[in-house]
Formats: sequence, C-alpha cells, structure tokens
Amino acid sequence: MRYGEVAHFSHPQHRLRLEHHDTPFRCDGCREVGIGARFRCPHPGCDHDLHRQCALPLSPPPPPLRHPFYPRCAFAFLARAPGAPGSRYCNACGRDVAGYVYHCRACGFDLHPCCAALPHALDAGGGVRLYLHPDSKAGVACHRCGHRGRSWSYRSHCRSFSLHVACVMDMLVESWHGVGRHKGVYDGGLVVPGAGGCRVPAIRGAAKSVHASRGGYASWGRKKGKVKRCCEIAGFAGQVVISAVLGDPTALIAGVIGSLIAL
Repeated sequence: MRYGEVAHFSHPQHRLRLEHHDTPFRCDGCREVGIGARFRCPHPGCDHDLHRQCALPLSPPPPPLRHPFYPRCAFAFLARAPGAPGSRYCNACGRDVAGYVYHCRACGFDLHPCCAALPHALDAGGGVRLYLHPDSKAGVACHRCGHRGRSWSYRSHCRSFSLHVACVMDMLVESWHGVGRHKGVYDGGLVVPGAGGCRVPAIRGAAKSVHASRGGYASWGRKKGKVKRCCEIAGFAGQVVISAVLGDPTALIAGVIGSLIAL
C-alpha cells in the first residue's frame, strides 16, 4: 500500500488517495461539502471523494468517539443513521444527517464526522483565538445572524466575535448547493489560483454582519484605527471558522476561503 492511500468500503474497486485541491467537493460519505484535503479515487471517471474524517473503516469498527460536550455519550461511527431518511439531524450544526454519522445509541445524539472533529480552539490572527462552545442561550450573539443558542459556535475570549456553526453551514448550502451534483460546473464563480483555472462558486453572505447593519463596531470602513482592526480580525476569523467547518482548518485553506467570499 502506498503512503496516503486507503482501501475503503464505500469504493471497493479502487484505493483512495489523499490529495489536496483548492476546489470544493461533496463528500460521498456524509454528503456534506468540503474543500482542501480529501481522499479521492485517482482513476478517471470515478469521481469519488471522502473527507479525511469520513475515511474510516467499518470492519473492524473504530472505537467509540468521546466528545467533551457530551461526556456521558459513546458515539459509534455508522454509514447510515438509524431511522427513516431525514429523521436525524446533527446536534452541532442542526443540518439533516444524510450519510455517515457518529451516533450515540443511549442518548440519540448525532454528529456529522466533520462537526465531531471541529477543533476546540482556532488561531484567528492578531493574537485572537476562537473557542468552540456548545449551544447556549446565555452565550454571545452570533456575528452573522444576531441570535444566541442556535448551534455550536466559535467565540473569541473577549466576547467581541461569535459565529454559529449552523450559520456557516447555511452560507455554504446557499452558495455551493450545486457542488457534487454538477461535477466541475461552476457557473458565475471565481477563478481560484492553483485550481487549474476552475471557476468556484463565491461564498455569499460571509461578509454580512448584524453589527454593521446596526451601526456597531463593524461599520466596514466608516471608522478608523482600533475599529478597523476589529473588522479585519473578524473577517479573518470568519474565514478560519468556515475552513474548519469544511474539514480543513489550515491557514492555507482559510486564505482560499477569503478569495471566495463575495463582498
């Protein structure tokens, strides 16, 4: 077996190779979008992709996942959630479970593989770190929607920035709904350097801020100095959170995300 290759039950005819591309894909395991690193079939015409977090075997089954937000739960990795299609949702982001999932049989909680692997701390630059928090109505209002308690969220320690994981998923679904359904066709998108000239759909709504619309500190260019710096940090923080939700929380992918945000 070559380094960076796996045999996987979802695609038994060929091995999958760990590759990195700056174009989005739809994971054939969890059915959610991703970008950056992925396990991909190298054979022409197969077009089979998996998040790294989804490229797990079922035999032998991986050990149960333990998550600090659910200390009493033991999450089993399943190729399909129990129950009827559309009856389960991820307790991290609120979206339906359509494929691979971590499921706790005792409590009934579900987590998308990428949501289960979300880093508990992210470096947003400028000395700012973002920390993952469970949903809480007593938390900080989301930078994008202005509400509390909708889903897990990333917040700065100074409480000046917060972004729901669910809001990130909404942006991606609205902007990349055709990814993986019309392979290689990205009409009206942006050309990403290093992506072979491929046009990638812009991520719309990522620059939206309820603070800006209410005349708060994020009034985008109306104020100077410290306020401008806060805006810059908030903008990059959003890029970092989006890259983490997509399964590749690296500075490189955060930069690619920044190039895809439609202002």
